[in-house]
Amino acid sequence: MSSYDEVDLEDMEWNAELGAFTYQCPCGDLFQISPEELRAGEEIGHCPSCSLVITVVYEPEDLKTLIPEGF
Repeated sequence: MSSYDEVDLEDMEWNAELGAFTYQCPCGDLFQISPEELRAGEEIGHCPSCSLVITVVYEPEDLKTLIPEGF
């Protein structure tokens, strides 16, 4: 599967309502990836409205500082 783009996790926004990191998709919705997916080593963010995906680039140690407490 090829991705639409590569995005640094640091460039994504935390969305507390969704409990996920988000990034604007060209279709108007948001790519999403959850803390659970990141901790499991996932690196693909999915858009719930279209078939596009992004590759999320991060270092495992970044998760300690970027994921809000309680998630």
